[in-house]
Amino acid sequence: MSTPRIVWILSLWLGCGLAYAQLPDGPHKETALKICGTCHSANIVLGRGMTRDQWNEMISNMISKGAKGTPEEFNQVLDYLTTTLGPVGPGHVVPRKPTGGLSAGPQDRQVVDAASAALGKAIYFKECINCHGPKARGANPNNGDGQKGTDLVRSLVVLHDRYGNEIGPFLKKGHPMQSGAASSSLNPAQIQDLANFLHQRFEDTLHRAPFDKPLNVLTGDAKAGEMYFNGAGKCSSCHSVTGDLAHVASKYDPPALQTRFLFPKSARFSQKPVTVTVTGADGPSITGDLIRMDDFTVALRAMDGTYRSFTRTPEMKVTENDPYAEHIALLDQYTDKNMHDIVAYLETLK
Repeated sequence: MSTPRIVWILSLWLGCGLAYAQLPDGPHKETALKICGTCHSANIVLGRGMTRDQWNEMISNMISKGAKGTPEEFNQVLDYLTTTLGPVGPGHVVPRKPTGGLSAGPQDRQVVDAASAALGKAIYFKECINCHGPKARGANPNNGDGQKGTDLVRSLVVLHDRYGNEIGPFLKKGHPMQSGAASSSLNPAQIQDLANFLHQRFEDTLHRAPFDKPLNVLTGDAKAGEMYFNGAGKCSSCHSVTGDLAHVASKYDPPALQTRFLFPKSARFSQKPVTVTVTGADGPSITGDLIRMDDFTVALRAMDGTYRSFTRTPEMKVTENDPYAEHIALLDQYTDKNMHDIVAYLETLK
């Protein structure tokens, strides 16, 4: 290795170290370094002075791109960035997000605020538990507990909600509460607290349901699943039960079948790459595996293995080909019944 290259690497390494040393002290600083430092230098956050909402949006974007950590660790990172690098400088705490704002989407996962969820739990137990149950799973026809509320963990209002922007308007329309008060009387902070608690229940169910073993997902109608597969779902336009899906039920158990068609990009399974074709105003088209794309740049790994990066201009045409785009689009169209019917049908393909 040449001397100039060694000097460059050392300067980069020392520069990153100096930047990390300049990060302000605060609770959970080490967690922030652990989660963020594997991919970024501290310069990416120094001097930004963003609000809690803006930091949360950045963290959600990093999660969608593969950042690793537990929900608790991401909460700690959010708290650290908000309190030490907020818009007014170190020590400034930005108020919690009011209802409204972010909309649901694949890259804006809500990061649960544990302190807010604890306050929301008190509201839930005071106003909601008698109908929706201690785990927010609603009525259980098998235990005769008398609960009559819907399953909030599977509620589309809760699943689409971000920081109360769906739950708030729903409650403002009026909804029975145990205390006899009108649900419209809940203030924005209480709605956000309740939203954080319900999202926490969802994550607990997602990561631990039913706490020690997979749920029985074979509850659908195989005939209805076959009709959806060949009809409204348009699955047969890409897949064949005598081709790529032949004997698929002999390869995977029902939970794996469900995960494979709902979340084909899961790290548990081999993935087909997203490709992109870049065509300049006066140059040939270049196609490769997508590495990164935003409003300003697009980077790819060309077919010959070389790394290419382009500055986006109005004259440039960028065509993205995501082999799982149809699966992602269907996530907004499936009903709970559709999903279970499809699993039941796929299970017949032995």
